[in-house]
Formats: sequence, C-alpha cells, structure tokens
Amino acid sequence: MKVAVIGATHAGVFSAKQIKAEHPEAEIDVFEKNQTVSFLSCGIALWIGDHVSSPEKMFYESPESLNAQGITMHMGTEVTEADLANKHLVYKDLDSGKEAAADYDKIVITTGSKAIKPNLPGIYSDRVFDSKNWDNANDLKKVTPEIKSAIVIGAGYIGAELAEQLSVNGKQVTLIDGLDRVLAKNTSADFSQVFEDAYVEHGVELALNQMVESFEETETGIKVNTDKGSYEADIAILGIGFLPNTGLFKDQVKMLQNGAIETNEYMETSVPGVFAAGDAATVFYNPTGKYDYIPLATNAVRQGVLVGKNIEKNTVAYQGTQATSAVELYDLAYAATGLTVEAAAVKGVDTETVTIKEDYRPDFMLSTTSVQASLTWEKGTKRIVGAAFLSKHDISQAANVVSLAIENKMTIDQLAMTDFFFQPNFGQPINYVSSVAMAAAAKAAQ
Repeated sequence: MKVAVIGATHAGVFSAKQIKAEHPEAEIDVFEKNQTVSFLSCGIALWIGDHVSSPEKMFYESPESLNAQGITMHMGTEVTEADLANKHLVYKDLDSGKEAAADYDKIVITTGSKAIKPNLPGIYSDRVFDSKNWDNANDLKKVTPEIKSAIVIGAGYIGAELAEQLSVNGKQVTLIDGLDRVLAKNTSADFSQVFEDAYVEHGVELALNQMVESFEETETGIKVNTDKGSYEADIAILGIGFLPNTGLFKDQVKMLQNGAIETNEYMETSVPGVFAAGDAATVFYNPTGKYDYIPLATNAVRQGVLVGKNIEKNTVAYQGTQATSAVELYDLAYAATGLTVEAAAVKGVDTETVTIKEDYRPDFMLSTTSVQASLTWEKGTKRIVGAAFLSKHDISQAANVVSLAIENKMTIDQLAMTDFFFQPNFGQPINYVSSVAMAAAAKAAQ
C-alpha cells in the first residue's frame, strides 16, 4: 500500500505514525512545505513570556525521527496539484524548484489551517506580526524583548494569551476585538468579566466592539485604526482566527462553506480512498449532534490516529468531540467543554444554564480557593451540552469529567448523583461538579 500524507502538523504526523504502526509494509510519503513538523503552536505566548524550558522541546517529532520510523519525509516540498479521484499528486521542491509526480493507493489530507488575514490597508507592514507557525514564533521572540508596547488584535485564546504574557513582562498592551467582550466565543459573559477585570488590573487597554480598518506605519511603530478610534504601539500582532487550508482540493471533495473537508465517521472523504483530518477537516460535535469546524490540536491528534486505523478498512469509528479546552491568564485557570448558553443559541440548541461559586475544599483547611462553575443543558431532555470552570485552583480535570458526560449523553440528574470521592485535602463532601449539577437539576425542576 502506497500512501501520501499532505501536511505534517499534528494530524499529519499522527496519521503517518499510526498507518506505519498498523501496516508496517506501507510506503508512506509525507509532504511538508516547511522545514519542521509537529510544532506546538499553543506554546507561542508561553515562549514569548519566557515560560518554555527549550524551544526545541516545542516539537515532539522531527523529520529525522519520522524517517527513522520508516516514513519518507519530503521537507520543503509543496504539493502543487492533486487529482484526488485518480490519487495523482504533483509536488515541487521549494529550494530547487524541481517538480515531480507520483500515484498513490491512498491520500491523506492534513494541510491544517491558515491564519485569517483580511486584506486591509497596511496589514503587510513589517511591524504587523502573525502568530500561527514556527517562523512567526521566532519573529515574535526576536522582537518582543526590545519593544515597549504592543497591540494584539483578536481576543480569543491566542490573542488573550499573548496580551497577558506581554503585559506581565512589562509591555503596554492594547487588546482589540470586534466582539463586545474578551473570549466571547469561548466563555459566557460572567466569565469574560472576570478576565476583563484582570486585564484592566494589569494595565491592558481593552478596545472591544471595534473593527480594525487599516494599519499605518509611524516613525516609531504602527498605528491601528478601527471604526471607533486609533491606537499606536511598537508592533501589532494578529490573532484573529483560522480557516481550513484546503484551496488545492476545491470542487474535488465535499466541504463546508468555509472549506472544511467533510468526512464520515472513519475519516474518509466523499472520494473513496481519500482521508482528511485535523484543521483541514470537519469534526462531529457531540453537543449539537452535527458536523462543525473546530480547529484544536486535540481533535487533530485523535483524527490522525483514526486515519491510521481505518486507512485499509473501516475499523474504529470517530466518537466525536466536545471541543474541551482551557487557558490560564493571570493565575486564573479556565477550563470548558461543549456549549455556552450564548453559543447554543447561535447553533439552535434550546438550553438553560446555572452558575455557582463555592470553595473547592472545606473552610477548616488552612487555605482554600473559590471555584466558579457553570453547567448548560438542553431544555426538555436535560441532556448536558456544556460546562465551564474558573478558579486559581487547578480545575482543568473538571472539564474533562463533564466532557465524558456529554459524550455519553448524560443528564444533569445523572451527573448530580454520580459518585465522586471526598477527602478534605482535595474537595468538599459534595464536589463542585456534583454541586453545579445539583443546582442545575433544582433549576430545571422549578
């Protein structure tokens, strides 16, 4: 079996490794236009903030290690033509310009995503930085020690983390977003307020509900003009979001309107023998029961493994995702899974939600910390569709617990009665996950 894998970030790496594990005899060619693989881009803000022990450790594989595993790596090589129906690829070495072509039995599309970069006046200035890949990370790492101020555009996870790390390292930061609150697509309004207060406390200027219209270079830096004002700093950083990098395959496979490639539960596209995974592909989103586009490394890894298990025949079906995620800003840990009540309304799911706040362990302990917890459920069925937790205590695994509950279609009543241990070092007699579920059940019964 001869397999081509196009792209070598998380989905591509795990696809290739799993195919080799399942089929040691397989000939696997991986095409990657960059010179690195498996970069953990979620660590960019941490690296800029000097919280990374070694940048080399931000990669869990290398081209050399994959070659040693029997996978043929074509680095600095771009696939320029793809005839998916006939499994025919044309590719070019970006250094020499030399082109070649090959035919395959199977093709795996793991081309990932591309940063959203609107065609605004001045956006291609050398003082406007991207925050997507290894090259972007290097560019930012070189410049940030020298700057005194920065404008971060986009208040999702990436922008929020960049703004936080720059501010705690003594930079004057302005955070701009087109929506009316920070992390608006990740949190409910009451959680956003906690983070907004923390930003203000650390001197970050919040420019929310504003759309960027242009960029202008100044004698000392960059000016960002919005529909409501202008802001100046030494540099600007884009963290607006991502779109699937799938233009090469347009009109050959079924896609969502944004270009995300549709697959079945075995990661196969509408073209037999062609698979897709990671940021290039859709996910089955369990809270809504529909396919969606949710670019997360966790989704990419699992889908890549599934490609390897199903490359020859349907073996293991995709269990779907809850898009569980987390972020830490100013020592505030936030972890969430599934839908917020605001996101549910956008996606047409009729929900209710409840929020509680209580200490994570008994007050007789010498120290304890409060936890803010919310649970969201579908009206009528009481099926859990989302949860969020916020604290200076590590509450990250609570989101994983509720993620399992969502995947297994548990109700708020079932979660309220689920057995969780009690030991005062770790928690209350009623764990805060149980407590928020009980509050939800009580509200639903009214």
